[in-house]
Amino acid sequence: FERDKEELKKFGIPLELSKLDEAFADDVGYRVSRGAYELPPIEFSPDEATAVGLAIRLWQSAALGQAAHGALMKLRAAGVALDEAALPGVVPHVDASDPALPPLLDAVRARQAVRFDYVKYGAQATETRRVQPWGVVSWRARWYLVGHDLDRADARSFRLSRIEGAVRPLGERGAFERPADLDLQAVIGARGPETSRTAHVRVTGPRVDHLRRMAAGSEPAEGDAEVLSIDYSDVEWLARQVASAGAAAVALDPPDLVEAVVRRLRRAVGSAS
Repeated sequence: FERDKEELKKFGIPLELSKLDEAFADDVGYRVSRGAYELPPIEFSPDEATAVGLAIRLWQSAALGQAAHGALMKLRAAGVALDEAALPGVVPHVDASDPALPPLLDAVRARQAVRFDYVKYGAQATETRRVQPWGVVSWRARWYLVGHDLDRADARSFRLSRIEGAVRPLGERGAFERPADLDLQAVIGARGPETSRTAHVRVTGPRVDHLRRMAAGSEPAEGDAEVLSIDYSDVEWLARQVASAGAAAVALDPPDLVEAVVRRLRRAVGSAS
């Protein structure tokens, strides 16, 4: 019974402790008040319902993808019609697998500052950043945080793939207001283009299909291995992709990519021990 109570609390269903019956004044029990947690009827216009369906199709990660499809099923069960014909045939995927994304989205909603370690473009060591998060946006298939850097007293953007370790809350919730005229994409667009480079990664087996899709070319190597040529501009993002394949992928060059992959694998081993 105690376990069931905890499950109900996790789902946001409030329990009320009250008398079971007037005839038994000393007996109390738990009741679920439907009016305390049920949502009012949800009504979308056909265009709004189509926008919801399109947003759901954008997510490809397991964590957010399952939640999105569950939400769509609930909307359909509530009678919300989705115009499938209005959806475009080809929709770009948004990779929501970056571990920094969920805590940053929570911090944006809560208007709570955060602290994290960040590897600046071209740098080797991390720097601790304290930021009031204004928003998170996907720009050219990469996720960025836009916010007010507390130490630099200025608006800054941060690529999520360069965040090292955990994103930690800082201070109280509701501690700041987001600028009313904020244009997240304009802030990110002002960063300017980053230099594209080419990496070589030796891969083997079926666990590296995501790397093969990125490759501009490949050459056979010893055994059943092959060496992929991958063009990239963000070394930390590519390091995460290579490290996620484990022993099936080995970064060969450039040296800063090799170092970034090794650093991520060592951190993974340390957190598991």
